[in-house]
Amino acid sequence: MQAFNRLPNSGNNSPTSPPSSPLSRSPRYRSRSFKSRSTPKTLRQRLSGIVLSVLLRRQGIFLFAPLLYIAGMLFYMGTVSFDVVPVIKHRKPPGSIYRSPQLYSKLRPEMDSDNSSCDAILTIWKNSYKGGEWKPCISKSHQGLPESNGFIYVEANGGLNQQRTSICNAVAVAGYLNATLVIPYFHFHSIWRDPSNFSQIYDEEFFMKTLENDVRIVQRIPKYIMERFDHNMSNVYNFRIKAWSSIKYYSEKVLPKLLEEKIIRISPFANRLSFDAPPAAQRLRCLANYQALKFSSPILTLGETLVARMKERSANNSGKYISVHLRFEEDMVAFSCCVYDGGLQEKLDMDAARERGWRGKFTKPGRVIRPEAIRLNGKCPLTPLEVALL
Repeated sequence: MQAFNRLPNSGNNSPTSPPSSPLSRSPRYRSRSFKSRSTPKTLRQRLSGIVLSVLLRRQGIFLFAPLLYIAGMLFYMGTVSFDVVPVIKHRKPPGSIYRSPQLYSKLRPEMDSDNSSCDAILTIWKNSYKGGEWKPCISKSHQGLPESNGFIYVEANGGLNQQRTSICNAVAVAGYLNATLVIPYFHFHSIWRDPSNFSQIYDEEFFMKTLENDVRIVQRIPKYIMERFDHNMSNVYNFRIKAWSSIKYYSEKVLPKLLEEKIIRISPFANRLSFDAPPAAQRLRCLANYQALKFSSPILTLGETLVARMKERSANNSGKYISVHLRFEEDMVAFSCCVYDGGLQEKLDMDAARERGWRGKFTKPGRVIRPEAIRLNGKCPLTPLEVALL
């Protein structure tokens, strides 16, 4: 008699049990027989079983974990409607959007109920300094000038304001380089279409007389100089200078060429000198602007008529008045790249004006225009409504 084996089957069969066939001992055969006896599984259950069997293997965990995470996220996103996902709206900084009409509507009731007397407005004209009066801070020189290093001929472009700035900068550059300045030439502006020259806008003789001890100024280039260039200004070397260049750039780059050629041309010459000029150059710039530049007789006569008329009509305020040049014109607004409340039509009109006046300047590749940042920096022209509120 053989003892009964209580241990699991280790390969030795009991004498009473029949020998098992190789197929019955195969795991694959046993799995098939089990599946045949079990209830049929759905596709989701089969997929879950496959995934679990893969995860049970150590090598599969690290391989399929990222894929499972992505699949789960896609499944979750597919079950959630995008209509309920919150949309994050970035609030634009205060002052970056034109809202003056809304501000006017808000302040209008307070303006209508204001009962203050006009005497309060007269305090605007009081002197702000403790001394009680304004004093000039520039003085003319009384010394002679050394020998000139050559002639500088500038061509001022732009409107009246740009031309005046160009004249003052030209005086500062010529004085700093000890050069002789030729009376500036004014470009014919495509927008203003004003053919006026220097003597038609300013008193040319007074300009030269005021600066005679600080800067040499002549009306035209001497003939012996122009003979070298066949009396053709286009043959004279033209210095292309970047906007807002420092006075140091003129002394290091322009002066050597001036000494070599004895005459140079700078075109265009609008805004070609930086604001942070040294005191010597700044004094000349202020001297030209506040003392040497006086309008011609026809313009002065018209100005005196306007001033007398405004004083007469402001007699109720002791002859005090405010003179405002709005400068809110199509080309100015277009050049500023600011956005107001005109909507799509405003955008189309301003794009057309920019292309018409400065062809390709604002559409260069890589140029980015940020109207909100421009307004936030205070560089947008004031509308008539904003001037009235001010």
